[in-house]
Amino acid sequence: MHGLVNRALQGFLCDTYDRDTWAEVRNQAGLPVDGFESMLHYEDRLTEQVILAAAHVLQRDRASLLEDVGTYLISHPNQSALRRLMRFGGDSFFDFLQSLDDLSGRARLAVPDLDMPDLHIRHDRSNRFVLDIRWGLPGMGAVFVGALRAMADDYGALAFFEAEVLEDGCEQVVIELVDQAFACGRSFSLGGRPA
Repeated sequence: MHGLVNRALQGFLCDTYDRDTWAEVRNQAGLPVDGFESMLHYEDRLTEQVILAAAHVLQRDRASLLEDVGTYLISHPNQSALRRLMRFGGDSFFDFLQSLDDLSGRARLAVPDLDMPDLHIRHDRSNRFVLDIRWGLPGMGAVFVGALRAMADDYGALAFFEAEVLEDGCEQVVIELVDQAFACGRSFSLGGRPA
């Protein structure tokens, strides 16, 4: 697993809770390192151990924990570069949803060796989208629910999200877009001015 993924989990635990929580998770996970380096690669089992240990330490179920990780990735000030990458997907939440097929490619432009989930978005009704997610690490549907909910807020859209795991292991997120202009979204400029 790419270090950026593991570093995001570490950042979530430190920024949302505290460094003592991270230390307890790290100890329970039996990590051989004090912290993850962003540009290194780690065994997939270490990522899974961190998720399991965090769920245990925080007394949370896996899905709600990973959904909060997804929200953190978009909304926390320490993750502003990721929010910016996501906002390049379009001027509206509708446009952004239609661009999700390209998200992995955009991420690889920034980090060429980043292992990203395979994403496929279908627009099957006027206000309904279905996102298929395939990746080796289970729980990406929950991460995307959190991230997409945060992106909807960022755009000022009102949407409902539901994740499920299909029989073939594919995770799916159903998105019901209720109102694209429900609220005033956060400002964003392609020119890079502070938002």
